[in-house]
Amino acid sequence: MNRRFMLIYGLIFVGFFVLLARLFDIMVIKHDKFAKKSENQRLAEVDVQVRRGVIVDRLGRRLTVNIENNSVYLDKGNYNESDKRLQEVSGIIGVSYDELSAHVRGKKNFVWLKRKIPIEETDKLQEMKLSGIGITSEPKRNYLLGHMAAHVIGFVNIDNKGLEGVEAVYDKELIEAGGKYYIERDARGNIFYNTNENEKTGDTLTLTIDQGLQFIVEKELDDAMEKWRASAATAIMMDPYTGEILALSNRPTFDPNEPGKYGPAARRNRAITDFYEPGSTFKVVTAAGVLEEGLVKPDDKIDCLGGAIEVGGKKIKDAHPHGVLTFMEVIQKSSNVGTIKLAQRLGKHRLYSYVKKFGFGEKTGIDLPGEISGRLRNPDRWSGVSIGAIPIGQEVAATPLQVVTAYSIVANGGYRISPSVVKEIASAGNKTIPVNKKHSGSEQVISKKTVEILKTALMMVTQDGGTAKYARVEGNLVAGKTGTAQIFDKSIGRYSPTDFISSFVGFVPADKPVFSMIVVVWKPRGEIYGGLVAAPVFKNIATKALTYLNVPKEDKVKNPTLVVENETFGKKAHD
Repeated sequence: MNRRFMLIYGLIFVGFFVLLARLFDIMVIKHDKFAKKSENQRLAEVDVQVRRGVIVDRLGRRLTVNIENNSVYLDKGNYNESDKRLQEVSGIIGVSYDELSAHVRGKKNFVWLKRKIPIEETDKLQEMKLSGIGITSEPKRNYLLGHMAAHVIGFVNIDNKGLEGVEAVYDKELIEAGGKYYIERDARGNIFYNTNENEKTGDTLTLTIDQGLQFIVEKELDDAMEKWRASAATAIMMDPYTGEILALSNRPTFDPNEPGKYGPAARRNRAITDFYEPGSTFKVVTAAGVLEEGLVKPDDKIDCLGGAIEVGGKKIKDAHPHGVLTFMEVIQKSSNVGTIKLAQRLGKHRLYSYVKKFGFGEKTGIDLPGEISGRLRNPDRWSGVSIGAIPIGQEVAATPLQVVTAYSIVANGGYRISPSVVKEIASAGNKTIPVNKKHSGSEQVISKKTVEILKTALMMVTQDGGTAKYARVEGNLVAGKTGTAQIFDKSIGRYSPTDFISSFVGFVPADKPVFSMIVVVWKPRGEIYGGLVAAPVFKNIATKALTYLNVPKEDKVKNPTLVVENETFGKKAHD
C-alpha cells in the first residue's frame, strides 16, 4: 500500500509539475503570443474609409455625394463550416460559390467578400444571422451629373482613392485622415460591439465650373458630334481675367459612377492631353509680334502674291487667292501668304520669343492630371521652311487649353493667366482656403494698343468678308479666329488628304469679354473648315451662355472699326 501511495503521490507531483511548467510557459514565456492570439479572436481591426469631402460647382451646387452601402466580410475565426448556407450567400451578394469557398479555406482571418452593395440588397443576408459572415456600412462615391464634367471631376476606386480629375489632384484634401473599424466578440464568438467613431470627413472642393454652363457646352458638343460624325470634340470656356474654367467637356466621355465600363479613349481629357497643329488660330502670335515690334501698322498693305509663296523650296498656298490686303484684312481673311510675310519681318528668334510669351511649348499649370506641354522646337533646330510653317500653325503642336489661354491674353488686355478648375477649399471647420492662382493676370505680355488692334481684327473675322461669319451672336460682337489643320498621317509619311481638325477660338462680348472659348472638332465628315464646323458650335454655346448669364444685348451692333492714328503702333510707341 505504501508503494502504491508513493507511486500515486509521485504521479500527482509529476503531473502538477508538468501543469505548472505548462502554465509558466503559457503565462510567462509565451504570454505575448497567446495574448495576441486571444485578442485576434476577440477583436478584429479593419481600416475605415474616410468619408470623402464633397465637390460642388462655383454656385455651391453638389456634384458628388457619398451614399451609404453595405460591405460583406468573412470573419474566419468565427465562421461555422458546418453551416450549409454558403450557396445562398453566393446568390445574394453575386459572388460565385467557388470564390466564397476559396476564402473560407484560405489563411486570412478577415476577408472582404463583396464591397459596397446597396443596403436593400443585403437585408436578406442580415436576416440569416450567419456566424462569421458580417456586414458593415461603407460610403460609396456617387457622381450626380453622370458623364457631365467627368474629365474635370474624375473618379475614385473601390477604396475611395482618387484616380483621375480633381479627385486625384486633391485626394489628400478630400480624404483628410482615416480611422479604424473595430469588431469585438464575446467568448462564443458573437459580435456584440463595433464602432467607427474615428471616421473623419474630408474637405469640400468648390470648383470654378458652372453647372448651367457645363450643361450647355455638353449638349452642343453632342449635337456637333452627331452632325459632323466626328471622332472627337473638345470645348473649353474660361474667364479670361482669372483663368477660371467655367466649363470643360470632351467627346467621347464616360460615366465616373462606372468608369470600368469605358476604355482609355473615353476617359482621356483631350483638352489637356491631346496636342494638334493649331493651324490659323496660331496666326495671332505673329500678328501680335509685328505690332509690338512696330513692324506694321493696321492700314499697311501687304502683297499676298496671288495666294502662293515659296519658303525654303516649298510652295505654301492660301485657301483662297488674294492680292494686296491690309494688315487687318490678312487676319480677317486668314491669308497664309500675308502672315508668312509678316513673320519674315520678325525673324525666327523674335517669332519664337512671342510664341513663348503666349504660353506655347510649356504646360499651363492647370490643376488637373496628365497635362502635356505640346511641341515647340528651338529656332536653332528650325528648317528653311519653318519660318513659313510655324506662323500659320504648322510644325508646332498645342493643346486646346493652350490655345484658349493664349486668346484670353488678348481678351483681358494683354495679361498672362494661369488656368484652374478649383476655386477654393473649405475644411470641416468651415475654414475657407482660396486656391493659389499663381499670380494669374499679373504679367503683361502685350501692350494695350496691340490688344485693341488685335481685338478689332478678330472681330472683323466674324463679319462679312471674314472666315467665321457663322460664329456671330445676335446682339453681341464676337472676336475670334478659325483654324483648319490637316492631320499628319504617319502611315503615309505626309498630311492626310481627308482627315482635318476644325476649330474656332474667341471671346464675347468682344469689348468686355465675359468668357473666352475654344471649340475643336477632330476628323469631321461633310465639311472641314473651322468656320463651317466649329464656329456654329461656338455661336450656339455663346448664345445660350450669354442668356444664362444675363448678359445684355446691344440695341444695335455696329461693324467693328479702328481709328488708326498716324503713328507707329506697338512696342516703339509705348516704350
